[in-house]
Amino acid sequence: MIQRYARKEMTEIWSAATKYRIWFEIEAHGCDALARLGVIPKEAAKNIWDKGGKAEFSVARIDEIEREVKHDVIAFLTHLAEFIGEDSRFVHQGFTSSDILDTTLSVQLARATDLLLVGMDRVLAALKKRAKEHKNTITIGRSHAIHAEPTTFGIKLARFHAEFARGRERLVTARKEIAVCAISGAIGTFANIDPSVEEHVAEKMGLAIEPVSTQVIPRDRHAAYFAALGVVASSIENIAVEIRHLQRTEVLEAEEFFSKGQKGSSAMPHKRNPILTENLTGLARLVRMAVVPAMENVPLWHERDISHSSVERGIGPDATVTLDFALHRLAGVIENLVVYPDQMKNNMERLGGLHNSQRFLLALTQAGVSREDSYRLVQRNAMQVWEMFRTKGNAGEGAFLNLLLKDKDVTSRLSEDQIRGMFDDEYHLKHVDTIFKRVFD
Repeated sequence: MIQRYARKEMTEIWSAATKYRIWFEIEAHGCDALARLGVIPKEAAKNIWDKGGKAEFSVARIDEIEREVKHDVIAFLTHLAEFIGEDSRFVHQGFTSSDILDTTLSVQLARATDLLLVGMDRVLAALKKRAKEHKNTITIGRSHAIHAEPTTFGIKLARFHAEFARGRERLVTARKEIAVCAISGAIGTFANIDPSVEEHVAEKMGLAIEPVSTQVIPRDRHAAYFAALGVVASSIENIAVEIRHLQRTEVLEAEEFFSKGQKGSSAMPHKRNPILTENLTGLARLVRMAVVPAMENVPLWHERDISHSSVERGIGPDATVTLDFALHRLAGVIENLVVYPDQMKNNMERLGGLHNSQRFLLALTQAGVSREDSYRLVQRNAMQVWEMFRTKGNAGEGAFLNLLLKDKDVTSRLSEDQIRGMFDDEYHLKHVDTIFKRVFD
């Protein structure tokens, strides 16, 4: 993980200290279950909790042991024995390393998802607030980045809200799928440990039970989890790209907040660059980098191998830490986004009313003209306006209206009042309330 793009709350989940504490809790809860079964003395289970629970595990000491034994779990158990003493022989009874490693990863991913959901909720709240603020702020919609028909800036944000609401549901589902426990011993057959131990540990750690662990939790769960993260990252980029385009000098309908004393360029003092949304685009790529390796982790040899292990040591913290940071950065961008309604209206009007072309196409067909001829009549006038815009940078107010009023093929089918009436922009916004009700109610 890169500390520049990390929040402390998330990085702590992936710290060595947190990992070893979870390892201990799994082992200690397992000892309680074994004591109830009479496999180990109850006094030993209590002693393990008393001494291990107060222990300050030394990462340096565990690393030192691991350099000798070449096994991380054994290194931890050896260090734990230094605190517990003779009763340490009862720790890890019937367990295998993957029981500890996989269950711990489940705990960490579940906790990480809880933080991601907090970030998602902040983004959703910001989108809802700004969408309602600009519910009726008219702006031109674009397809292929070219002026199409009017919409509102609120509808743009409502669309993103709906997308992030779906993303939140995916995260909830992903958390449920990944939050599973496996304490089934070597090869996952429970030959040396009773299934009730797994049930007890799962309950205490807030996890469900993996039905068939084959010594490792099946990695299709992890693949689905990281895929869900990847989709959320793409949604972040979706908003970021929209804002970046709107901040272009030629458009400038919205821009990131530019604080007092902020500088945009080391060379050009006039620059106000969309650095936060550009950064979000890059962070989204980093999160999506985890998706393919997670998919490739699914096919393991027979009951297990460890080809997935090194991958997950990287993508687990990297993807969750980066996405967590990106969500809060995005929320801040939306909360502080500067919106320019006047510029939106100016940009829309630069093409002289061309955004009403479909209304005329439909009106002519309803007046008895074939669709092909209707299209031809509207387009020949529209292209003249387009050329005015191309050469002058502004077609001029009413350019499209004036041409249509002079076109006898059009006026023979539509009255002047009909033609003028079709330049009412409110026509395009008559179902805004319906859209908002679908998204927010």
